[in-house]
Amino acid sequence: MTHVVIVGAGPAGLAAAGHALAAGAEVTVLDQADGPGGQYHRGASDRFEALLNRCTWWPESTVWALEGKRVHVLRGPADGTNRRRRTLEPDALVLATGAHDRVLPFPGWQLPGVFTAGAAQALAKGERVAAGRRVLVAGAGPFLLPVAESLLNVGAEVAAVLEANPARTVLKGWSWRAAAHVGKMNELVRYAGTLARHRVPYRMGRAVVEARGDDRIREAVTARVRADWSVVPGTERTYEVDALCVAHGFVPQPELAVAAGCALDGGYVRVGDDQATSVTGVFAAGEITGIGGSVAAAAEGAVAGWAAAGKPPSRALTKNRDHARAFARLLAAAHPIGAAWPGWLREDTVVCRCEETTYGDLKAATADPAAPGPHALKLGTRAGLGPCQGRMCGPAVADLCGGTERHHRPIAQPIRLGELADPKEFP
Repeated sequence: MTHVVIVGAGPAGLAAAGHALAAGAEVTVLDQADGPGGQYHRGASDRFEALLNRCTWWPESTVWALEGKRVHVLRGPADGTNRRRRTLEPDALVLATGAHDRVLPFPGWQLPGVFTAGAAQALAKGERVAAGRRVLVAGAGPFLLPVAESLLNVGAEVAAVLEANPARTVLKGWSWRAAAHVGKMNELVRYAGTLARHRVPYRMGRAVVEARGDDRIREAVTARVRADWSVVPGTERTYEVDALCVAHGFVPQPELAVAAGCALDGGYVRVGDDQATSVTGVFAAGEITGIGGSVAAAAEGAVAGWAAAGKPPSRALTKNRDHARAFARLLAAAHPIGAAWPGWLREDTVVCRCEETTYGDLKAATADPAAPGPHALKLGTRAGLGPCQGRMCGPAVADLCGGTERHHRPIAQPIRLGELADPKEFP
């Protein structure tokens, strides 16, 4: 029997598990969280109990390195002291590691009370805790809508939802045909109704350009922006808030795929028609192959599950996957990142929050002919060398300095030296 290991228990990974089982494979599912579902299905893990009862389910399992299909795992809570090291050598590996919020820097974004939209939603859905009493939600993309709904559901006052792209850009992508592409119209209508009932304004063509406060955020300064996200002078408006939730789309998490030797294309894992990567026996599905939402991720996972099990996916599955991918392209066209966003920054704006590297530091290092290239830039400014290893600031640094983001990290997740040195493997 073919043994398939799936890394990630979000929509893509769970779909891969279900279809690999249907194809007759033995399936092991790994995830860092203590329950399945990922961010999208957070708080609804009970619905996957029947599926995971048919798999080998390893929650709280951190994959810290890959060697091709060989999977190096630490089992136990990430902050625990007695994690156990295991190595798996499956016949096939499906990577469904997802994505995380992209947040563009702006003056004051390092203040306490400024959250990524995903973190605010995780608090609301997982812990029933609001990020603040009066919250502004801003950035780009449809993800802002469920975040606002989650905050309202736990009692927060949402001052507004601000989409940076102008109405013409958004509506061009979010046509009726696009919304109906994967049955999204009902979802959009629900979010619109929720905002209307709570009298939450939804503004397009406005962005947060500064957060102000002393010990924490007290005010968020917004401004009207053009299609390229350049600020229209004289349009500033200030909101009094105690929390700001920001996301400018998503960035993939391809570190494990890169560690396995998989080729990337524009920062995403390159896959074939059966979701196979450039490495034999390694498949990828979901946001690491392209940002498209939960429906597209699950459709890709279904194809990857069958292919990883050694069975050809049906024409219906591949057609459904292609249909969902087409919607993802429309989504990207509706919510692009404007090229003029660096105009928000000042010389003292922190870009790398871990190392407190400023925009001025990056500009000076980029202009220094004695230290050319991204490696020298990192060493000279320490941008991307902090605890997050560039996961938060990497895309912004790449945009500002004219390079490309590097995802190569031989050790993909933090591991204690004692755990690395321990010769024992546990069954």
